[in-house]
Amino acid sequence: MVNENELKLVLEKLDTVKLELLRLRAMLLPEEEATKEEKLELEAARKEISKGEKTSLESFVKEIGC
Repeated sequence: MVNENELKLVLEKLDTVKLELLRLRAMLLPEEEATKEEKLELEAARKEISKGEKTSLESFVKEIGC
């Protein structure tokens, strides 16, 4: 059984992973300039992380298309 603190830690790690995936995607496509929408998504993700906002695993998986 997972307690509330452990769940919070997992969600925080997921947020960190989400931001890192966005950064890696941007790094892997250096020849292609990021679109205005992608830049806005990156900035929004950074703001979410800095505010400590969370996202559900289901939303994250749906967002990255797995």
